[in-house]
Amino acid sequence: MAALSAVVDPELDEPITDLGFVHTLVVSPAGNVKVNLRLPTSFCSPNFAYLMASDAKDVLTELDWTRRVVVELDDHHDSDIINAGLAGDAGYRGTFGHEAEDSLDDLRVTFKRKAHTAAMERCLTALLRSDPSRSEESMGSVRIGDLPAGAETEALLHRRAALGLATAPEELVLVDEYGRPYDDVPMALRRARSTRISIDGNAHFCRGLLRTRYGDEPETTAMSSETFFPLSTLMQGAH
Repeated sequence: MAALSAVVDPELDEPITDLGFVHTLVVSPAGNVKVNLRLPTSFCSPNFAYLMASDAKDVLTELDWTRRVVVELDDHHDSDIINAGLAGDAGYRGTFGHEAEDSLDDLRVTFKRKAHTAAMERCLTALLRSDPSRSEESMGSVRIGDLPAGAETEALLHRRAALGLATAPEELVLVDEYGRPYDDVPMALRRARSTRISIDGNAHFCRGLLRTRYGDEPETTAMSSETFFPLSTLMQGAH
């Protein structure tokens, strides 16, 4: 579960473990792992769904004690396609063929940028609220070292590092994905706020949909099993 907490929903920028997307987790004494994921609706974007399922398999495979890792997506309109692709390590393009117009790498970069923008806005808005005498324009000169220690600052540093941006105390906070400062600071803040509100709103909406779809079931069921179904058995009926 700790490894799976590193997998985030690309649009919501929250761990799949916090969102309740991990439905079951079965671990055998031999080190075989099977995870079932579920999403708020059956029509969640296939590329988002594949990315999360693929990342989940990758982080579990990278653990030094796991032998065989199976990740399956339940109740999605492309479950059979995604599960077969994951089982065969076909990759995104190999799984969806001509439908995979964009690469997963492009998708990851897009949402890394959005996550950075939202994290940046949270830090600067918190700074404005803590000192009402400060103007929006002054946020253009705020440096990382000026931010208070805490979860929001740590999140910003993590998002900057993911984009390859510098994280030294003297670095400006309000920069674009290439590390360039903005000329129109109030406008940049307003646009960043719009991005953050969209992310937060979508996360709240998805949690509600998940509760509506599955009721009050426990978010995650973790089990240890002496037996583990062979991959060929698990994939019977997959197309």
